[in-house]
Amino acid sequence: FIYFKMQTSIRVSNRPVLHATKRIVTINGSNRAKCAVKASKAVLLKVENLEAKIASTGQPVLNGVNLIVHEGETHAIMGKNGSGKSTFSKVLVGHPDYIITNGSVEFRGKDLLVLEPEERSHLGLFLSFQSPVEIPGVSNIDFLRMAYNAKSKASGGKELDPLEFYAYIMPKLELLKMDSTFLNRNVNEGFSGGEKKRNEILQLAALESQMAILDEIDSGLDIDALRDVSAAVNTLR
Repeated sequence: FIYFKMQTSIRVSNRPVLHATKRIVTINGSNRAKCAVKASKAVLLKVENLEAKIASTGQPVLNGVNLIVHEGETHAIMGKNGSGKSTFSKVLVGHPDYIITNGSVEFRGKDLLVLEPEERSHLGLFLSFQSPVEIPGVSNIDFLRMAYNAKSKASGGKELDPLEFYAYIMPKLELLKMDSTFLNRNVNEGFSGGEKKRNEILQLAALESQMAILDEIDSGLDIDALRDVSAAVNTLR
């Protein structure tokens, strides 16, 4: 997991979602990520001297970001508003609003920057947004099944029909302690803040991604919703 959080006076270790954090990375004023702990596991993500600009204006937004994430690690990237946290996450998943001007990114040993956004997802990269969008007219179960089948097809796996997928997704719901009625509701339509964030975690569970980027997953949640979302995240670790 990579967890993005606005920097405040609250200690990170007091946040429920971060109780198992092994490394804290801070993006400072120059947007350079600094790592203080040495790990011995296989490298999952390697970012070297990454620089990017806004496509429409040419304004630089990332300046020499370096980050290494090993398998099984949880990282917290902290910084003030406008320091580049969300931009960094969007650049990693291939958002078209940004252009890479320098640096390299490897994910699971492959050059991430030459891949289309859907190819990055199929490779196992997942991004949870600060404000998940609503998709009227598309049920959760249809959305999840299409996403699962697209990833499975890309990796040469078996695509599931509606009945097979229902049998696949039900244990995920039970694991996350979510009601089955979530499946029949339109994606995020009319959801509370906590329901939207839990629905993001359900998507993560369904896709079984190798790396999850959680952009302020606790944003806008009350204490009860934060507890539920934190428990769901830690269940998948």
